[in-house]
Amino acid sequence: MGESIMSSPFRPRYSARKALAFVVALLIWAGWTNRAAAEVILDHSLCHAVSQETAAVNAAPPPLKCTGMPENYQRGSLWLRADIDELPVDPRNLVLLVHNSRFDRLQVSFTYGDGRVVRQAVKGGTFAAHWRTGGQIAFEAPMRDVPLQFVTMRFDRLASINLLRMRLIDRDEANVQATALSISVAAALTLLLIGALYNSTLAFSLRRQFPVWQAAWAICMLAWGTIWSQLHLFLLPGMAGAVSAQACTALACLAVTLAAFSAVTALDAHILPRSVRRTTLGLAAAVGLFGLPLTFMRQGPIDTMAAVLGILILGVLFGVAFCLAWAWRKGSAEARTFAGAWSLPMLALGSVQFVDTNAIFWGGGSQLMVLFAAAWQTLWLAAAASRTHAQLRIEHDRARRAEAQAHELARRDPLTGLRNRRGFVEAVAPMFELARSGASPLALLLLDIDKFKRINDTYGHDTGDMVLATVARRISRWEGPMCKVARLGGEEFALMVGGMDSFSLARFAQSVRQEIAACDHTEVIDCGTVTVSIGVAEAGPASDFRELYRHADEALYCAKHEGRDRVAFHQPEAPLQQAGDNPQIQAAQ
Repeated sequence: MGESIMSSPFRPRYSARKALAFVVALLIWAGWTNRAAAEVILDHSLCHAVSQETAAVNAAPPPLKCTGMPENYQRGSLWLRADIDELPVDPRNLVLLVHNSRFDRLQVSFTYGDGRVVRQAVKGGTFAAHWRTGGQIAFEAPMRDVPLQFVTMRFDRLASINLLRMRLIDRDEANVQATALSISVAAALTLLLIGALYNSTLAFSLRRQFPVWQAAWAICMLAWGTIWSQLHLFLLPGMAGAVSAQACTALACLAVTLAAFSAVTALDAHILPRSVRRTTLGLAAAVGLFGLPLTFMRQGPIDTMAAVLGILILGVLFGVAFCLAWAWRKGSAEARTFAGAWSLPMLALGSVQFVDTNAIFWGGGSQLMVLFAAAWQTLWLAAAASRTHAQLRIEHDRARRAEAQAHELARRDPLTGLRNRRGFVEAVAPMFELARSGASPLALLLLDIDKFKRINDTYGHDTGDMVLATVARRISRWEGPMCKVARLGGEEFALMVGGMDSFSLARFAQSVRQEIAACDHTEVIDCGTVTVSIGVAEAGPASDFRELYRHADEALYCAKHEGRDRVAFHQPEAPLQQAGDNPQIQAAQ
């Protein structure tokens, strides 16, 4: 119920898991072994008295009964008396610790051997200096020379005596336990806060169903832990008492629902049997809905409804465990991750239903155990989410690289590896922008292998391909920021050159022609020499690729017509000249 609780799912690195497991094991060991020698758990066997209406503030109790169980106390007052003489405690140095539960007012009376009675009281909305971390209320017996004889507790409008947890403990031991419990609660809540923040960020970034459920669960557990431990009273002291206990019940039931939805929805729906999936989610929803009336209930069959809620929670645990086992058997990686994350919370919740854990963990009991189990789970799943997210990022990056490679291959000539016409046009676009702004001159060189058809007809197309590849390897050496090369089709190649004036351009074109002619092809053709004709066109202020290509093609036609193996420039306002008739080119030669 709300005065006890639950859990939810991802996977930390191995060292982090071992460290957290060590901390949990250490806490369990400390909880069982560090019980104070001078500590007594008060149970329902105390002498009791009941008034069916709420008694006056300092009214004397009706005659006490020391047999049977109290009845009909929910609307009135219940007195419980502990006889200190019959208990193995030091009567001169005692502290009474009562866990916060659903009552309107609690008055503790310390009766001494000389007949003096010292009363201390708390009520809903104000615990004053009596509240302690871990949902406890402390009443320190005044230290007197006269020994303490009785401790009498009076509860007004108590919801259920079965929800009470009371201990008598040595004062020094109480201080030690309070410190240990505060540190443990702070550590667990800090881990939950980290997990809640991380999962909330993950839910926002991934926009998937599972991290949303997981983030909601982590936030719910953080709120539950804060209210159960009573740390919220620093800011909201008016919530002290039954309001906090009821809020814990609501958050506890909601946490079970969110945890189950988080686990089941993270598994592929087609893996799980539909009936099992629906039953588990139905039980989880039933826990959340069943918690609503139980949250507001202050009288009536609370114990019976709490027992039914416990059965529903066990059903949810069994359903989630079955789903994880089934999915694991089907090879689900998520199931393996969740199995590790859910193992400790399931153990914690299951033990709460069958074993009395209220006396361990310095009074933190099952709540502190569940709190650390929740921290284990949220960190495990957050780390696993990080790993999964990283793998998705890697796969996404690989897909982007593959897409980029495919994009690049679509713009490359498969035989030579040079750009094709499409890739060439895209690559030279920025060079045209510079040329139009006047920042850099631009020129296009069109190269065509001379008598290439004869090579194909004489030696075959495979030999022609080898010649093309050799020429392409030589041309590719000029590739750079200011020179883009391509094979435009067949035996035609192109170079787009920026940053050269007419004289430099003429020398460059001649060097390209000469170095291609110097390539050795003796391994594939008898003559071993292959020449090219080159047409050169310089871009004007408003030129585009189509116009520049047309001008360079006209110049190339002129070079072919004038005898091949030469460079020809396009002349906008004069007849085309071959390289040998151009004084600049002659000077370059």
